[in-house]
Formats: sequence, C-alpha cells, structure tokens
Amino acid sequence: MLAAAYHRKGNFMAEMISLEEARELVLSQVSALPVETVGLLDAVGRVAAADLKSDIDVSPFAHSAMDGFALRAAELESATAEAPVELDVIAEIAAGETYEGPIGEGQCVRIMTGAPLPEDADSVVKYEIVSVVSGDGKPGSRVAFDAPTKLGSNVRQAGEEAKAGEVVVSCGEIVGSAGAGFLAGCGIVEVPVHRRPRVAIIAIGSELVNPTDMPTPGKIRNSNSYALAACAQAAGAVPTILPIVSDDEEALAQVVSDATYDYDFIVTSGGASNGDFDFIKPVVEKLGELMMTTVNMRPGKAQTFGVVKGTPVFGLPGNPAAAYCGFEMIIRPALRKMQGYSHFTRPTVMAKLASDTKKNDTRRLFLRSTLRKDADGSYIVEPAKNQSSGLFGVIQRSNCMAVLPEGQGGRSAGDLVECVLLDVAEETVI
Repeated sequence: MLAAAYHRKGNFMAEMISLEEARELVLSQVSALPVETVGLLDAVGRVAAADLKSDIDVSPFAHSAMDGFALRAAELESATAEAPVELDVIAEIAAGETYEGPIGEGQCVRIMTGAPLPEDADSVVKYEIVSVVSGDGKPGSRVAFDAPTKLGSNVRQAGEEAKAGEVVVSCGEIVGSAGAGFLAGCGIVEVPVHRRPRVAIIAIGSELVNPTDMPTPGKIRNSNSYALAACAQAAGAVPTILPIVSDDEEALAQVVSDATYDYDFIVTSGGASNGDFDFIKPVVEKLGELMMTTVNMRPGKAQTFGVVKGTPVFGLPGNPAAAYCGFEMIIRPALRKMQGYSHFTRPTVMAKLASDTKKNDTRRLFLRSTLRKDADGSYIVEPAKNQSSGLFGVIQRSNCMAVLPEGQGGRSAGDLVECVLLDVAEETVI
C-alpha cells in the first residue's frame, strides 16, 4: 500500500500516482483464488495449480516414426548405390499390432507408423528410399538398401517424452493446446487450476439506458458495461453486468456492498471524478478503505481504488477510452494474478511514428494507434486522428497504444516511441 505517499484535499486523496505505482498497489491487494479441478479442455489457456505427473512412460514402447522397414543398422553398414544390401521381408506390423518373432541375419520387417519396434530391430528405413527386388514389398518380398542408416533412425524411443512419475506440466505453467494432447497421453484428463475471478460490472449514471432502449433527449446507451465485461472475459474472468445505478450515493453504496458477497472484484464506470454527482470515492471510503483516486495517465486520470469487506473495488471514469485504458493497464494485471499468472503487462515494441504527434499534457499519454511493418520490416505506428476519450470505435480499429512519456512534449514523424500491443498475450516474447 502507498498510503505514505498520499495526502488529502477535502475528503479525498489528491496526489496523483504513477501508473506503475497504481498497478503495484492493486496487485498488492489481490492473490491467487482457491483451486478448482476442471476438465482438460477447460484447462487450456489456464494456469496449472499443481505439478502434473505422467502415469506411464510416454511413449510406453519404442515405435516407428514412419512407414518403412525395421532392421538392425549394422546390416546396412556396407550398403552403397553400386553394391546395395538386400534383405528378405519376413513379416509386417501394423499400428496396434506386435511382432514377437526373431529377425535373423539378412532379414527385415515391414512396419507402419506407430507400430512397436520388434525386439531384434534398432532402426527403421523409410519405405520411399527402399528398392523392391522381388515381390511387392510385403512379407515374402526381397528389398534393397543403397546406403547405411544411423542407429535408432526413425524410431521414437520408449519414454522419449516423459517417464512414469515425471512432472510433465509444472505448477504455474499455462496449459496450451498441444499441452492438452500431451497431458492426455500422460493419462491426465482433469487439471487443478485457480478459480476464475467473478467480476461485477456496474455502470453509474442517471443518463444511462440499456442498449436495447432508444435513448431519449439527454440519455445515452450503456456501452461501458459491455466493453468492460468483454475486457474481463478476455482476461480470463467471469463478468456479470449488474443493473445501471443512478447518480445516488445511497443506492450506489447498497449495490457495492451487496456485490462484495457474490463477487471477487468489483468494477464501476462513471462517477469517478470530483463533481457533485460523482460518488464512487465517498462510497468506497465509507464502506471500506480508499487507497487511490488519481493516476498520472491520459486518458484515465480519475481512477478510484479501494477494498470493501475484503473485495477490491475499482472505479473507472465514464469516458470509454479512459475506462478501457484503466482496465487494460491496471485491472487486467490484477485479474491475471488472481488466476495464478505470473506475467502482468502486455509486450511492447519500439516503432517509428508515421506522423507528427502533439502533446499538450504533462501526463503519460496513451494514443490509440495502428501498428504495421514497412517494406524493410521496421515497425511503423499511426496514431488515430481522433483521440477523443469518448470513442470506442477508435479502439476497435487499433491494435496498440503508442506511449508518450509524462513530462515530455510531442514527437515528430520518424521518432521512436514505445507501443503497448493490445492483441498479444503477456507471456509472448517479442
């Protein structure tokens, strides 16, 4: 907690803190949620909450990696194009079958992909490079090899990927799509993971109506709740959009108080500034502990955070871009921590500005932008022409946010700026 850095102006803390301080503050107030066990497919993309061990060797037996002929590599040591080595095909093994008999000198076995390697064989030569001397290549045929083969060629050894009792997915590791197949092969079809956080989404404002309603004069549709719920869902959480709350302090206090019993995190939008009808700050202070009110960023200066009855409560501004930036930069990391993830910030790249960019604010500026590559592979970033904080459409058409640091002015075309990638997972290495 950063209480030592705060001072109050009237009833509220007035000192603006950095984005990094805000993020660390919120992260300090959340922890990984209790563990639940889910089916393997439901675990994909989530964090394993325990070490997962294979119940068998994977693969349980040595098998052929392709269709070909199983043999002893020593048989082909002298093989050349001018003097091929000829072997008799004595048996055929399909996937799911076995061959228990011996393989004598001058003999080989036709084998299919996935079939167990006979005990007397140590290598497989793929079918396409073997010449048929007589017959059709099946048992009773004679085949020729015009080159040696390496010992163990085209053979997947028993236990090559995992041994019985070996940890195959570690606690804290994200289960991927291929990981689902790996775990299935290890006999694991249920995975312990941290429970997804239940997030209450509350829009505040007497001017708001539901999206299905036609706005009358002075009214606007509630779009923030849907954007923030989508952000929560994209972060792995389970959002619930609660009914719109009018600009009434007591009504808001009741909704927030009630939500603490059913949800792990509460997100409001609107009413986060210092106007006569902005009530999220006094509500949080009245019901619990108010820890943050302003962050040194644009859009998204007015951001309220505190804890009520053990539940984190975050009050975002009503302007769409401000709400979105606050969620992405501060709330998303917290929701990820609650699920056991260890990476909390999106990857960034440096890119050249496509055009001059003005900056008339001392705060850190996040420009909704489009990132692309030019002909030589260099990153180019084009900030949207309209950077109004009241627009969602601009964000929809953006794939990054170009960052202009606090305390500095604008930039010229060709200058390098940091870009936060909005469509790339936190774990991605760029």
